[in-house]
Amino acid sequence: MTATVRIGTRGSQLALWQANEAARLLGRPFEIVTVRTTGDKRTDVSLASVGGKGVFIKELEEALVRGEIDLAVHSLKDVPSIVPPRFALAAFLERADPRDAWVQIDGIPIDRMRDGAKIGTSAPRRRAQLRARYPKLRIEDIRGNVDTRIHKLRSGLYDAAILASAGLTRLGRANEITSYFSIDDMIPAAGQGIVVIETLAERAGDFGDVNHAASALAARSERGVLEKFGDLLDCYSAVAVHATIDRDITIRAFFGEIDGDRTIRVQQSGSEPAKLVESVYKALVAAGAEDLVHCRK
Repeated sequence: MTATVRIGTRGSQLALWQANEAARLLGRPFEIVTVRTTGDKRTDVSLASVGGKGVFIKELEEALVRGEIDLAVHSLKDVPSIVPPRFALAAFLERADPRDAWVQIDGIPIDRMRDGAKIGTSAPRRRAQLRARYPKLRIEDIRGNVDTRIHKLRSGLYDAAILASAGLTRLGRANEITSYFSIDDMIPAAGQGIVVIETLAERAGDFGDVNHAASALAARSERGVLEKFGDLLDCYSAVAVHATIDRDITIRAFFGEIDGDRTIRVQQSGSEPAKLVESVYKALVAAGAEDLVHCRK
């Protein structure tokens, strides 16, 4: 008899969708184990003040160590670029649409918004890219799950918001999307649209049969650029990296100031992932990317 796989996940509707999708692909008896993370508990403050994006996975990794779950399922964009050696990213599921979505209840395009309109987003890289293109908009933090954010829009707390299109689509809320940002206009976060399975390192081979090769290549290319910067980027940085796979790999990268106006954009293509990652990293450093890293220790 096949042993039941205990799948750890956050308790949000989107996280549960991701966990059940991973379970479906694994095709084994499973149990969903919900874990409340620091990021879920502290929705009243910015992510920076409670430790950055890693706050969504810390408790799940602790459950792996205690043996309470066999694997954890995450949105890859929530996983810090440096994963401790005791853990492994064992499988990457097929990527959904990685683009960001513009959500405006009355269907008003972003270029027709009034000066000073209040736009909700908590992602530093969205804030920096949006400010560079639409400096007259007012950008404010917005926290909560998809339903909470849309409710805040409908309540008039914000004039519009930017959300990941993958999450909206997975929850059947694509009808809320007013328009999509192109990859060039709003470079996505590394891993955006990809669901990842994390395990203890010694169990990395147990779940690799659901790995999607093209998505894994894109993910490792994107995260490879971030890894070159060590732990500098896992605080709270306005950084975006996205890889597209065609005949070659194309990597787009963005670095910006959270509260300033300076931005750096790099785009390169190549056929060898390691060499391309190194080349993009060197180009970013040469352009001054390390000076833009904002780490709130």
